[in-house]
This record gives sequence, structure tokens and C-alpha cells, in this order.
Amino acid sequence: MGMIRALIVDDERLARERLRQLLAHEPDIEIIGECATGHQALETFRHDVPDLVFLDVQMPELDGFGLIEALPPAHQCPIIVFVTAYDEYALRAFEVGAVDYLLKPFDQERLHKTLERVRERAREGDRRLDDRMLAETLNRLRAPRVDRLAVRDGPHLKVVRTDTIDWVEAADNYVILHCGSTTHILRETMNALESTLDPVSFVRIHRSTIVNLDRIKELQPWFRGDYRVILQDGTVLTMSRTFKDRVQSRLLRWV
Repeated sequence: MGMIRALIVDDERLARERLRQLLAHEPDIEIIGECATGHQALETFRHDVPDLVFLDVQMPELDGFGLIEALPPAHQCPIIVFVTAYDEYALRAFEVGAVDYLLKPFDQERLHKTLERVRERAREGDRRLDDRMLAETLNRLRAPRVDRLAVRDGPHLKVVRTDTIDWVEAADNYVILHCGSTTHILRETMNALESTLDPVSFVRIHRSTIVNLDRIKELQPWFRGDYRVILQDGTVLTMSRTFKDRVQSRLLRWV
């Protein structure tokens, strides 16, 4: 199998740059261009159809699904990988034939797994997601959400409402829930806790920090692409650049 020619379609410049940097580590992926709108991508398709498209869902005027619907029925359709900060579009993405659904922010390992699926589909000539991959992805995205957590306090269990949590920090195999002047320790990993918290209210800003969006007062640019996150009570947290796209795209659209 030769080079896989890829097009990046995303209205956020930083998201395009981040994906380009990650793809630079994949020697068989050739980036043939970038588009900031669905209309630009549609015009590109008329002249040069790529093998693979990394496609954002939410874009102004013509979104990712609108772009796919705008292609003529006889058009040679590239392999589609949706890249978005929103998990609610996963089922629809697979209904239109996407091979995978990358949820921002993602790392090199997650992207590599996606590209393994792309390579397999390119070899087989089948550009749809199979039932096994669909089930795995939907199970990952559809983890149950909770609005209460049970935390141990000596011999007792306390019930903590998630809407009282200001932020969460990792501590080895535990997490610390910061609720105003009170803290609770929960035996749980950050990844597991993140999967159960409502993504409308909570966002990961660092590999060791989750924050309640309603508590954010201000974001301040910091060193090397990081941000300082100032909470309503004056607490100062650090948002790493790895997670910045998720906060911008999904929640506050900071620039």
C-alpha cells in the first residue's frame, strides 16, 4: 500500500496545526491540504479527491455532515474520520460511513489506532466501520453519567453531588474532590471519573485536573502555550496546551 493522501478540514487553526504535528509521525500519511470551511473542502474535492479526510463536525455555514451530504451520489468518497470535541454525534457519524470518531483532545497513541483502521480499510477497499468497531466506540462514548458520588469518611459513606464540585485533582490512585472549603478523597482514576462526569459541566484541563465550567472566572495565557485558569474563589489552576482545543471548541471558544 502506498501513501495515503489526507485532507484536514477544521475551522480552528490550532486544531489543524495540532493534527498536522501528530500526523508528521506517520510516514505513510501525506497531507495534501487544509480547509477551514466545508465549502473550501467541497471545492477541493471537485479538483482533487483525497484518500482520507479528517473532518470536524461543527463548522460555520457547511458543517461536516452537510459536506458529506453535498457530495454527488456518484462522487468517489474518501475515507472519513470525524474529529470533534463533541461526543453526541458519534452514532450519526457512523451512519454516514465514518471509519472512526476522534474525540478532542487525543494523543499520538489514539491517532495511531485510528490510522491502523484507516490502513486496514484502504487495503480491503471497504470504507465503512464494522459492527465490532462501532460497538467499541459507542461503548467508550456512552459511559453512564452520574450526578452523585459516594465518598468514604471514616466508617461512613457520604454522598457528594457533582454540581458542588469545583475541581478535581489526581493523587496517585485517588482523586481529590474540591467542594468549596471541603475536600473529599475518592479511590478512582482520573480517566474513570472523567468518563462518568457530565461533559456539559466538567472538562479536563490537564492530565491531573478536571474543572467545573461554572466555576471558571478567567483564562490567562501562560508559558509555552499553557493557560492559567482562574476560578471564582480565586483558585489558580493550569490548563495544558494539550487540552486547550477541547475547552475552546466545546465550551468557551477562547482565542
